[in-house]
Amino acid sequence: MMKLAVVGCGRIGKLHAANIDRNPGTRLAGVFDIHPEAAQEVSAATGAAAFMSFEEVIADVDGVVIASATETHADYIETAVRMGVAVFCEKPIDLNLERVDRCRAAISGSGIPVQIGFNRRFDPGHNAVREAARNGRIGDIHQVVITSRDPGLPPQAYLEESGGILRDMTIHDFDLARFMLADEPVEVSASLSRLVDPKLTGEVGDFDTAMLLLRTEAGRQCCIINSRSAAYGYDQRVEVFGSNGMLISDNQRPYELRRFDASETGCSPPILNFFIERYGDSYMAEINHFVDCIGNGSQPSVGFEDGRAALILAEAAYLSIKEQRIVRIGEIA
Repeated sequence: MMKLAVVGCGRIGKLHAANIDRNPGTRLAGVFDIHPEAAQEVSAATGAAAFMSFEEVIADVDGVVIASATETHADYIETAVRMGVAVFCEKPIDLNLERVDRCRAAISGSGIPVQIGFNRRFDPGHNAVREAARNGRIGDIHQVVITSRDPGLPPQAYLEESGGILRDMTIHDFDLARFMLADEPVEVSASLSRLVDPKLTGEVGDFDTAMLLLRTEAGRQCCIINSRSAAYGYDQRVEVFGSNGMLISDNQRPYELRRFDASETGCSPPILNFFIERYGDSYMAEINHFVDCIGNGSQPSVGFEDGRAALILAEAAYLSIKEQRIVRIGEIA
C-alpha cells in the first residue's frame, strides 16, 4: 500500500485527499495545513493523521500532493525532493519565473518524480482529441481553439492573490495548447479587457476577459478564449482543425437530453457548473498517474518543465499586453 500525504486542505486539497482514499493501492497517511482546523476536517473525513508541519507529514510517505498556497509551492517541492519524496504539485510552480528557475536548479538531477497538476491533459475528451490528431485522423494540424470560461468572477480576496488571470486561469490553457499542438509555440500576442466587473478587476490590477494567439515555427496557430464569467456555466471546449477535418472535445452535461416543443427547439440541460464537476474524471486520472509513476520509478507525463513552459507563455503574454506587440517566446526563456 503506497503512502501519500496531502498538504493544503482547501477545496482542491480535499478533492485530492478523497481521490487518494478511492485508489485501492494508496493510503492517505497524513495531512497538513497552516490552518490546523482545515487539516482536522480532512483527517476526520478520511482517518488520516493531521500533522503540524510539512517536514513531519512527509517524513514517512512515498509521495506528497501539494495543494497549498502558491507562494509555498517551490519551497515545498525543494524540501520534498531533498527528502526523497515524490511530488505532485498544483499549478503554478510559482508566480515568479526566477523563483521557478531556482527551484529547477535545486532539484535538477535528483530523479525524483515531480508532477504538475495540469489535470486537463487527463480529461477523457481532451485526451481523445489529442490522440486522434497525433494519429493523423485530421491530417496536418493547422489550428487549435481553446475556450475556457468560468461561471462567475472569484471574490476580490482570491483575485488579489491569484497572480493575474494569465498565471492563474489561462496557465491551464497554455499547457493545453502545448499538449494539442504538434510543435512548440514560438510567439504570442494577447488582448486583455475588463468587461465583467471593470471596477473590481481594475482595483486589483487584473483583467477578466482575454483572447490570445499563439503561433508555432511551422505556422500552426492556437487561439485561447477566456472569460471570468459565463452566464450559462463552465464553458470548456477544445477544437483541433486540420487539413482533413476537425476534432472537438465539447462541454459536458449531467445527462444527455434535447427538448423540442412549440416555443423552443434543441434545448438541453445546463452544462456542468464548475471545475470539480466538469473535470472529476481527470482529477482522479492524474492522481492514478502519479501513483503509477512512483510505483514504476518513471517520470510523469506532465512534469516540472511543463509547469515552467506554461509560466513562460504567461509572461510572454503579459509583455505583449505591456508593449502592444507580438512577443517571441525566446525573449522570456
